[in-house]
Amino acid sequence: MPATQESALREEIAKLGEMLGETIRDIVGADSLCVVEDIRRLAWNRRSGQAEAARELDRLIVSLNNEQLRVVIRAFSIFLDLANLAEDRQRVRVLRERREQAFPDSIGESIPGAISQLKLAGRSAAEIQTLLDQLQIELVFTAHPTEAKRRSVRSKLRKIRQLLDAVDAERNRRLHDSADEQIRAELAKLWQTDVIRPWRPSVMQEVRRGLSMKPVLWNVIPTILRDFRLALAEEYPDDYLSVRPCVTFGSWIGGDRDGHPFVTPEVSEQTIIWLREAALELHLSACSELFESLSLSERQVPLAASLAKGVSAACDRWPQLEREVREIPPNEVCRRWLGMIHWRLRQTQSVNLVDADIAGMYASASELEADVTALLQSLDTAPCGQFLTGEVQTWLDQILTFGFHLARLDVRQDARQYRTIADELLRSCGLCVDPTVLSENERLGLLVDTLEKRVKFASDKLSNEARQAIALFQLLHRIMANFGPQALGGHVISMTHAPSDVMTVLWLWVQTTPEAVGEAPDTNRSVLPIIPLFETITDLKKGPEILEGMFQIPAYREYVRQQADRQTVMLGYSDSTKDGGYLSACWSLFQAQQQLQEVAAKYEIALTFFHGRGGSLGRGGGPAARSILSLPAGTFHGSLRLTEQGEVLAERYDDPNIAHRHLEQVVWSSLVATGEPAEPPDPAFISTMHRLDGLSLQAYRELVEQPDFVEFFRRATPIAEIEQLPMGSRPSRRRGGNSLSDLRAIPWVFSWTQCRCLIPAWYGFGAATQELLTDPESLKLIRAMYRDWPFFRATIDNAELALAKTDLRIGEEYARLVEDSHALARISSMISSEFLRARQAVLEITQHDELLDGTPWLKESIRVRNRYIDPLNLIQVELLRRARRENEPGDEPDEELQHLTRLTIKGLAAGLRTTG
Repeated sequence: MPATQESALREEIAKLGEMLGETIRDIVGADSLCVVEDIRRLAWNRRSGQAEAARELDRLIVSLNNEQLRVVIRAFSIFLDLANLAEDRQRVRVLRERREQAFPDSIGESIPGAISQLKLAGRSAAEIQTLLDQLQIELVFTAHPTEAKRRSVRSKLRKIRQLLDAVDAERNRRLHDSADEQIRAELAKLWQTDVIRPWRPSVMQEVRRGLSMKPVLWNVIPTILRDFRLALAEEYPDDYLSVRPCVTFGSWIGGDRDGHPFVTPEVSEQTIIWLREAALELHLSACSELFESLSLSERQVPLAASLAKGVSAACDRWPQLEREVREIPPNEVCRRWLGMIHWRLRQTQSVNLVDADIAGMYASASELEADVTALLQSLDTAPCGQFLTGEVQTWLDQILTFGFHLARLDVRQDARQYRTIADELLRSCGLCVDPTVLSENERLGLLVDTLEKRVKFASDKLSNEARQAIALFQLLHRIMANFGPQALGGHVISMTHAPSDVMTVLWLWVQTTPEAVGEAPDTNRSVLPIIPLFETITDLKKGPEILEGMFQIPAYREYVRQQADRQTVMLGYSDSTKDGGYLSACWSLFQAQQQLQEVAAKYEIALTFFHGRGGSLGRGGGPAARSILSLPAGTFHGSLRLTEQGEVLAERYDDPNIAHRHLEQVVWSSLVATGEPAEPPDPAFISTMHRLDGLSLQAYRELVEQPDFVEFFRRATPIAEIEQLPMGSRPSRRRGGNSLSDLRAIPWVFSWTQCRCLIPAWYGFGAATQELLTDPESLKLIRAMYRDWPFFRATIDNAELALAKTDLRIGEEYARLVEDSHALARISSMISSEFLRARQAVLEITQHDELLDGTPWLKESIRVRNRYIDPLNLIQVELLRRARRENEPGDEPDEELQHLTRLTIKGLAAGLRTTG
C-alpha cells in the first residue's frame, strides 16, 4: 500500500479513535477514559518488549472492578469495529483509484484480466463461448452461528461508513462538520446499545438477516455481467458472445435441519414464501422504475408492432388486464407492455402452496424473461437503441439470476436421523420386522424393492420425528409443483456413510409423492437433487466407493439421468479438519475430489462439487479465489457450489463495492481455472504429500487423543462460554454429548481462535515436515511444490496466515487457567513445540525471514491490531479466572461475569475479524 494511502488510513483511524474517546469521556467520565488510555499505553509498550509494562498491565487488569472492565472491553471492542470500518473504506478507495487509472491490467484478479489472459493464451471466440456456457457458480448462504454482531450494531456502523463516504464525495466544510456531529451521535448510540442479544435469534430472524443482503446482491450482479460484456467486446469485437448470469445464490437458512430442532416444515414453508415474496417485490419495483423511465411514444419513434399486438392479445385473454392498461396512452407502447407485466406480476404474488392457478400469473420466471426480452428486442431496433436497452438488460439479468425464488433453498438432515425414521416407517407398514439388523446390501435391496409400492402411513401411530419428516417431504413436493423446481437447491445428507443413506432419502421422496395409493408410478414426477455430504476423514476416503455404489443402483442411476446426468457431491471442510487436522484434511479433500471425479466419469455423469467451506482458516476458509485456483486438476469444469457462512456474509456483502470485488475475484478465478486448467502435479509431489499426510495425521491424533485433552480444551479455552452465546438459533452440539466428536466444528475453531492458538489451521504441519526439511534434496523438492503446485501453495499460505495470527504468549495465559498437572502441562508443551516447528517449516519453504514477509500490508495490519486485541484477551483470562474461582461445580454462573466474558468474545471476534 503506497505511503499516502497508509497515511490516509492512519488519519481516519486516529480521528475515529479520538471521537470514540470523547464519547467515552462524555458518557462514563474522564476517569474511565484515563483507565482505557492507561491500558492502551501499557499494551503498546508490552508489544514493544517492555517486561515491566507487561507486569503493570496484568496488575492493572486484576485491580479493576467489573464496571471498570466493562468500560474497557466496550472501548477496545468498538475501536476495533471502527478500525475494520476504516480498513474496508481504504480497500474501496484503492479499488476506485485503480479503476480510475483506466489501465486494463490496473486491477489484478478481474474479469477483464481473465478474458485478456485467455485471449493471449489463444482461446478462440467459440472456446470462450463454451467456457461461458459451462460457468455456473452458486454461493450458498448458511446461518451457522458465527455472526457475532447484532443487526442493531451493524446498522450504526453502516451509518458511520455512509457518513464518511458522503464526506469523501462532497468536499464541503459544512457537510464535513455536520457529518462529524452525526458520527458522534451514532457513536453515542453505539456505546449505549447492548451488543449481546438477550436470547438466541429464531430461525425466522436468521432468515430475515439473510434477506437483508438482497439489495446489494440485486444491484451488484448486473454490474458483474456488464463487466463481462465490455471485456468480451474489447477482446473479441468481431464476435457476438452471449453472457448469461454465471453467479446465482442458494440458502440453508430455514432449511438446515441437521441437529436443529427448531427448523420445522412450517419454518421451511415460511422461508420459501418469504424468499418468493422478496423476489417478486424486487421485480415489481424494477418494473415500476422502467415504467417511469420508458416514456417513449410512437408519435416520436416507431416501435415493433409486436408489443402493441401482444398487449391487445393479453387483454383479450384476461379481461381484467384491460382496466390496468386503459389509463396508459395508446401511443406509449413500452409503458402499456410494462403495465401488462406489472399486472401479471401482481397476479403471480397471489400464487401460494395451495392455489397455483391464478388468471394471468407467470407460471415461471422464464415467462417473465420472455416478456422482458421482447421489450429489449423492440428497443434495440429503435433509434439510439444501444442507449435505451441498458436498464432493461439490467432487469433481465436480475430475472435470470434471482427468478421468483431469490435464492434456492437447500434442505439438510443427518443420515442417521433419516435411517431411524425409515426404519420406523418400514416397520409400521409391515415391510420389514426389524430393519436395524439388515446388512448394507439387504437394506439397499429392501429400499429398491419397495420404492414404488406407495404404501400409506398411519400418522397417528408414528413418532413426531417421522411425522415431521413426512410433512417436510410433502412440503417439498408442493413447492416443486406450485413454485417450480427452481425454488429448491437440493437435499443435503450430512454424515453420509453408505449408498443406503442416499436411497433412504429417495425412498422417502417417492413415498410422499402426491399420488393416490395404488396408482401407477408417475415417470415424470418432480426430481429433487440428492446431495451426499462427506465430511469426516473416513467418509472422504470412502466417498468414491459410496458414489459408485449409488450409481450401480438402477433406480438411482435413472434418477440422475432425469437430472441431465449431473450429480452434486458436498465436501465438508470443517469436520474433516476437526477429525484429522489441517494438513491431513486438505490432502484428503484433494484426493477425494480426484477419485470422485474418476467414478463419475466412469458412469458418464457430470459432477458438481459443493465445497462446505467456513469463514475461518481452520474450517477451509481463506480467499475464495485462491481455493478455486487450487482445486485438483480435472475436477473443475466451471460448475461449483460454495458456502458463505456466518460473519462472512456481512464482511463480503454489506458494502456494494466489497461485494463486487469479492464476486469479481470468484468469477475471475473460475474463468482462469476452467479456461487454463492446472496440469497434474509431479508424481514426486504426490508421494511427498502422502508421506506428509500420514505424519501430520499421526501428530494431530496424538494430541487430541491424549487422555486429558478434552479437559484441557474445556479449561484452557472459553468453549463453555461460547456454547452459551445467543449467537445462532442452532445448538452447539449435534446430539447433546460431551465428547469432542459430538462438538460441532464451529465452536471448536471459535474457541481456539479466541485464545489465539488457531491449532485447527496448522497443528501437525511442523511434525510432518520436520524430517524432510533437514535433507537438502527433500527441502529442494518441497520448495518446488510450493512454487509450482497451486494446491500446496494455497495450503502453505493459509497455514502461514494462521500461524501469523497465533500468539503463544497469549495462549500461555489461557493455559495457566488449567490446574497444574503433569498431563495437562504436557498438552500445553506439545502445542508450543508444534507451533515452533510449524513456523520454522513455513519459513524454510517460503524462504522468508518472518511470517507474511510476502504480504507486508497484512503483516502490518496484524501487528497493529495485536496491540488492541491483547488487552481483551488478558481481560477474558481474568474473567474466566474470577468465574472459576467464585463458582463451585454445580453452582449457577455469576451473571455479571458471564456477561462481561461474552463482551470480550464479541470484541475479540471483531479484532480478529473472524469467529469460527
